[in-house]
Amino acid sequence: MLTPTTREWDFTLSTVISSSAAAGAVSNTVGVIEFDPSGALLVTGGIARKIRVYDFKKLLIENEVAVLDHNSACDFCICTPAKLSSLRWKPGSGGRVVGSGDYDGVVTEYDLERRVPVFERDEHGGRRVWSMDYSHWDPVLGGSGSDDGTMQMWDSRCDGGRCVARVQPSVGRSSVCCVEFNPFGGALVAVGCADRKAYGYDVRKMADPVTVFDGHSRAVSYVRFLDHRTVVTSGTDGCLKMWDTEDQGPIRTYKGHVNSRRFVGLSAWRRGGLLACGSESNEVFVYDKRWGEPIWVHGFEPAGEPGADRGFVSSVCWRQEGEEGCTLVAGGSDGVLQVFEGKRKLFF
Repeated sequence: MLTPTTREWDFTLSTVISSSAAAGAVSNTVGVIEFDPSGALLVTGGIARKIRVYDFKKLLIENEVAVLDHNSACDFCICTPAKLSSLRWKPGSGGRVVGSGDYDGVVTEYDLERRVPVFERDEHGGRRVWSMDYSHWDPVLGGSGSDDGTMQMWDSRCDGGRCVARVQPSVGRSSVCCVEFNPFGGALVAVGCADRKAYGYDVRKMADPVTVFDGHSRAVSYVRFLDHRTVVTSGTDGCLKMWDTEDQGPIRTYKGHVNSRRFVGLSAWRRGGLLACGSESNEVFVYDKRWGEPIWVHGFEPAGEPGADRGFVSSVCWRQEGEEGCTLVAGGSDGVLQVFEGKRKLFF
């Protein structure tokens, strides 16, 4: 029987992309990392007010650890008017259009070929947009969650994004921290809130949630679909939880990382059943969905002088490819990106 101690996976560091920010600075914190659906392009965003676009193949140098800097590794960047909290590739755009949510409460779409904004929506009253995503059930729909306590669903074909539905999940108007539509084409959208709960809504009838995931003791900062009926939530109570969207009960709790006050990222490699998150201990953690303890932990180099804040891992993203091999990218509060390659061990 397999156990976490079997070490089913080997992970190796393949690339480090350094930051131009001063040691210990948070002006370059990586808030979000996203691969395009083909896995060919990588985009990052955060405090630096830039969308950086990378040709992923150029980041990998065979047989050695590549040490690069953002200026040489990045194909190009697009400057944005505000700090970025969220990035998502627009379905059907062929990897050309990426949407963003920012600290000024604005959702913007950028055409990466022309490197210009092509859509803007400002309907959250200037309150920070923490998360945005696109529907795969109906690709013209987008959704955004904000500090104003609402999740808004809108039509991306209309100038200004005509509002299709607006919900306020929590009675106390708690911040909506995360939004994710079912990436497998289902009609469910999952919403995580600062009221310690996550909610599932049917996009065809948004008036009331069809499911409520109640189990975290602090804010739910991320929600990710693992398969068509399973979601994983991350809370600032320092744990991840896996849920069945039909039975609504928690399946498993994952503990080991440190998370009490920051956004540290959450990503699911669906084909391999692996979860990744950052940590306020400046480490990246990988969990196998079958076990509640981490199967792999890797520490980033401490930022700043001895005794200073050592920083934290602020964002993670899996490249969705293969079953015997995987790629994980993690970003830190100092702006450093690290790329890890994982291979499944062979047992005889």
